[in-house]
Amino acid sequence: MKRVSQSLLAMVALLGFASVAIAGEVQVAVAANFTAPMQKIAGEFEKDTGHKALLTFGATGRFYAQIKNGAPFEVLLSADQETPARLEQEGATAKGSRFTYAIGKLVLWSTREAIVDSKGEVLKRGGFDHIALANPKLAPYGAAAMEAMKALGVSDTLAPKFVQGENIAQTYQFISTANALLGFVAMSQVYEDGKLKSGSAWIVPANLYSPIRQGAVILDKGKDSAAAAALMKYLKGDKAKAVIKSYGYDH
Repeated sequence: MKRVSQSLLAMVALLGFASVAIAGEVQVAVAANFTAPMQKIAGEFEKDTGHKALLTFGATGRFYAQIKNGAPFEVLLSADQETPARLEQEGATAKGSRFTYAIGKLVLWSTREAIVDSKGEVLKRGGFDHIALANPKLAPYGAAAMEAMKALGVSDTLAPKFVQGENIAQTYQFISTANALLGFVAMSQVYEDGKLKSGSAWIVPANLYSPIRQGAVILDKGKDSAAAAALMKYLKGDKAKAVIKSYGYDH
């Protein structure tokens, strides 16, 4: 009996060592709009798989340049679908790994109540000195904001009031610190479980801008990584999808 128990203990120890050995880390470049949901998903991913996702948040345009310059990212969670597709065409990704993980929504938001009305008429009415948006050349949400303002016929009038963030996270900071009374952010930044966290907001109608389809792809540096493959599989699973949906994204 004693000999059997020792054998069992040895087997358990070996299995434990194997699970530690198999678990790995994956370097992930994450579009700034996806910060809150990805932080939550990464925590669950580590609990469920043992793999750890090391997250870096920023503007998609900046990530593209960094990846082309040899940054050690293994997975890209982009704010658009064009950047992953471009990297794929350039042979910088694992074949067949690209997919759409979320469809984002644009919101006009202010930290102050009653500033942003339910139809976005404040854009035509004015009464503010600055309006924040992400750099349209670097951030898809900034490009979407420009599209929406052009569709509403207010882009030229509002242009002198623009305060541009490098990415949607910096744009959010401009508004939250009152450097701009209002501005365009990602729905995921100001809504959770369908409820506005604070202030006033207008969910910009989807017909005013091109769909913000956000693409995920395994980069060349992660093509042989078990952790990278596991993360991509996890993002397609029900648990991750529930988190993504809770922050206002569509699939």
